[in-house]
Amino acid sequence: MKEGSNYKIPKNEEKQHESGVIMKILIQNGRVIDPVAGIDKKMDLLIKDGKIIKIAASIKEKADETIDATGKMVVPGLIDMHTHLREPGREDKETVRTGLRAAIKGGFTAVCPMPNTDPPCDNQAQVKFLKEKAEENGIAEVWPIGTITRGRNGKALSEMTELKEAGVPAVSDDGDSVEDAGLMRRALEYASMIDLLVISHCEDKKIAGDGVMHEGYWSTVLGLAPIPAAAETVIVERDVRLAALTGARLHIAHVSTAESVDVIRQAKKKGIPVTAEVTPHHITLKDEDLKNYDTNLKVNPPLRSISDIKALKEGLRDGTIDVIATDHAPHLVNEKEQEFDHAPFGMIGLETALALSAALIDEGYLDWKALVEKLAVNPRKILRVPGGTLKEASRADVTIIDPGRGWVYSKESSESRSQNSPFFGRKLKAQVTDVISGGKIVLREGEIK
Repeated sequence: MKEGSNYKIPKNEEKQHESGVIMKILIQNGRVIDPVAGIDKKMDLLIKDGKIIKIAASIKEKADETIDATGKMVVPGLIDMHTHLREPGREDKETVRTGLRAAIKGGFTAVCPMPNTDPPCDNQAQVKFLKEKAEENGIAEVWPIGTITRGRNGKALSEMTELKEAGVPAVSDDGDSVEDAGLMRRALEYASMIDLLVISHCEDKKIAGDGVMHEGYWSTVLGLAPIPAAAETVIVERDVRLAALTGARLHIAHVSTAESVDVIRQAKKKGIPVTAEVTPHHITLKDEDLKNYDTNLKVNPPLRSISDIKALKEGLRDGTIDVIATDHAPHLVNEKEQEFDHAPFGMIGLETALALSAALIDEGYLDWKALVEKLAVNPRKILRVPGGTLKEASRADVTIIDPGRGWVYSKESSESRSQNSPFFGRKLKAQVTDVISGGKIVLREGEIK
């Protein structure tokens, strides 16, 4: 059910929120994959009072709820470290509530909303607002990302210490690079002193200009203004060098070019503290796909060439790229129905991320253990937030996946408030069937509780 202007929580849903966690949940017969604990085998899992209390080959205990996971994967709850929830400021596109419902549908028990909202998340009050909104809904965790600069205007540093004290695990001016290299150096120095991750949106807008798609054969054929690969790679190079200079932890958002992958790979070999992410759409779609001028394919950074996509996949395979993150970016239908040049960048992606990423397994780039690392374990390690394991005594965040189940993504079934996806009507494989968040069953057989 989508949220509308007169939306009210259904009575049965309200009752579940008030009642708290189910006392005991037993998950049986699933293939448990926990890279942190070194587990990949058929096991049972017992949850009580929001914690995992037992994991064993066979558990014979009575439970309030039993889930038969035969033929399914049981993995730590996924986390999306790059989400746009649009609240505050553009609740017509998405709200914390609708965004978290889409996240749960996609298997994510936690998300990191980026700070390019109105107003931006550059102070403790904004962090508190987002956390309280998440608690109201009670279905997934929110780890807000703060801004690098005040107002996200690239002029003066935000109060990073206050942001960290409020609970942000990272800062970013996502949507824009910090144009001033000197200011970016000071941001990295400041962040390193308080052990805060810096997430860099790498785009030189003077190089990108008014471009709307990747510069190459297809931009020429389609007559659309190009964005050179160098617009990204120049800033990746700059920020990697600044990370080496300052010793700060740097994370490169939505990597899209082969050149950027090479820069990051060499930086890691030198021991520079840099990590990186790629989106599912950048490894699934190519610039040629824009030949029908579908504005739902207009994203920033743009969809790249086949050779770039291969480099991104190789980067995932060899560990150069640590994380798969959605860059879920909701926009209204009437905004996307403009001429290509005027339509906003971005597509939604929380509900399709797992299925699109699972294609990497069929293609031989990753196995299930590696995919779980990219979607559940590595983001938490990089952000230094708890979770990402099914060990006993850990918070019960669990995602159950049917790897062979085919399904069709539809507008009717989508939980996002926006519908800017090119994947509607597409047959996908690998579906999230059940999700437990903080010991509560929030998704059961594909339906939000």
